[in-house]
Amino acid sequence: MKTCVLLGVGLIGLGGMIDARAASGLEWIDANTNLTFSADLRLRYEVDWDSQNAAGVARDDRHRGRLRARLGAGYRFSNMWSAGARIRTGDSRSQQSPHLTFVTDDGDRDDLDFVVDRYFVQFKHAGFGGWGGRNVTPFWQQNELFWDEDVTPTGVAGTYDAEFGGGQLTSAVGAFYLPDGGYDLNGQMVGGQLKFSRPVEKSQFTVAGGLHYMHGEDGANNLLSRNGERDYLIGVASGQWTLPVGKMPLTFGADLFHNFEDYDAADVAPFPVADTDETLGYVFSVQWGRLSQRHDWLIGYSYAHIETFAVNASYAQDDWVRFGSSTQTAGTDIEGHEIRLGYALSHRISLLARLYLVEAITTSQDGNRFRLDLNWRL
Repeated sequence: MKTCVLLGVGLIGLGGMIDARAASGLEWIDANTNLTFSADLRLRYEVDWDSQNAAGVARDDRHRGRLRARLGAGYRFSNMWSAGARIRTGDSRSQQSPHLTFVTDDGDRDDLDFVVDRYFVQFKHAGFGGWGGRNVTPFWQQNELFWDEDVTPTGVAGTYDAEFGGGQLTSAVGAFYLPDGGYDLNGQMVGGQLKFSRPVEKSQFTVAGGLHYMHGEDGANNLLSRNGERDYLIGVASGQWTLPVGKMPLTFGADLFHNFEDYDAADVAPFPVADTDETLGYVFSVQWGRLSQRHDWLIGYSYAHIETFAVNASYAQDDWVRFGSSTQTAGTDIEGHEIRLGYALSHRISLLARLYLVEAITTSQDGNRFRLDLNWRL
């Protein structure tokens, strides 16, 4: 716990330097406007209760204090070329979570650990964009039920923006090696997406469709349930409508996921053969508000139904459930609800509370989770 506190204090001090543009004492940094830094800190209280595993055995209720810290740097070589890198906290055996537990009701806590989760060279010019290295995917999404934003693949990606039909059409493609924990690689993914956004009077309408193929390989060191060995061919269709209500945006969203792979019993092991057709997922959401300026607020609700193989659980969200292991979340075969409330204390500091009420689709697993996050962009 002492180490995590010192880490937080150090980042707060760094944030003060960044915000005030204080002199570092190194001329090559202070005089170079092409060099930028970013940092953020999260403190989380989390409680899980009234939960049981797939065998129907009750899990102990759990209270935890958790921390996430991230530090990034970027350098602009020209108007077209730039580079970036970021280091974050998190167990190096996990590709999904940047959080470290520093206090629990049973006395367990995580050792201090870091992952360098971004390092890339980027190009932008006249509607074209591309990067090579390790970075977030180029594909637009409105939630993390298909892909967790903390999961950063290694490879190349490209985008192109063009005016079309009174709006903007964005094409995105990428080819990547997939992460197995914080540093190892296992399997590949190629994917593409088309996204179209158009203003309609005072509102904004967005639709997107993509197809993503994941090729599995034997030998994963961290991934659960043979997720690294199994192939996936996942189609994702999304729609979003945002309109102003009062001074805040009201956003409606819907997503549909379908895995087109035709599995047999050997493919789905260690899951039962009856799960071969568990390949559909969908999400409905509504949110009113935002957290960008002081005294902003938001309220939101989401319903999700994600079958066992609708998405690859090793790369999807790790928020909704405690299913899986300490470093790998098994966030599929779930249906349930998320309710969120947020308030901005300033343009840099916000509070976000989230309640999850979830049960498994094919087993007796279930659970309730509450999180309260203090987020600070330094």
